[in-house]
Amino acid sequence: MSAGRTARERVRAELTREITDIARRHLETDGAGGLSLRAVAREMGMVSSAIHRYFPTKDDLLTALIIDAYNAVGQAVEDADDAAPSDDYAGRWLAMCRAVRGWALAHPHEYALIHGTPVPGYQAPQDTVDPAARDGIRFSRLLSEASRAGRIQVPPPTDAPVGAFSDAEKLRETIFSDVDPEVALRGLHAWTWLYGAVSFELFGMYNNIVEKRAATFEHGALSMAAYLGLSPR
Repeated sequence: MSAGRTARERVRAELTREITDIARRHLETDGAGGLSLRAVAREMGMVSSAIHRYFPTKDDLLTALIIDAYNAVGQAVEDADDAAPSDDYAGRWLAMCRAVRGWALAHPHEYALIHGTPVPGYQAPQDTVDPAARDGIRFSRLLSEASRAGRIQVPPPTDAPVGAFSDAEKLRETIFSDVDPEVALRGLHAWTWLYGAVSFELFGMYNNIVEKRAATFEHGALSMAAYLGLSPR
């Protein structure tokens, strides 16, 4: 009985993986809004009712694709961070930035699914929260480690509105622990820059404006390292 269940679980896992692989290809041609369970089932040679045993609704399939995408970019960021010398905090930041951009350029339709136009009527469930936080958690850990090691050259305080520093306290409690409020705010701005820069490139905002995009991105990432106060190794 146990062996039978294991075999069935393997078959189910393989079919689920095949469904999501086909669905990712459909994202390229139809977009998230045009994704169709019936079309995916047809390509698999399934009757349309059979696919509902794996994904009861289109939203369930979208959720699986979203979770996979968040986990993929999170894994890319973690791998890049792990490959950099642990005490090279500026280098680790640059590695994370390059990982996000590299993954996005290699998987533009999946990036658009998680950072592009929201799918009308779709509400992301709680299951997506932890995968979505993986990359941000690794970045916050970097700032905390750099701060504890005394390797953040805290920039002079800005003349930010009082409300901004109230938000900084929330950031310190929830995301950027062990860092100065000024650094917490700058961390938020740097993370916003990263995904904004990638989105500008991916969604055509640089067309006819920026030609040397890798170099421009590198300049921005280096500027953000200085803005964060991350000292070189």
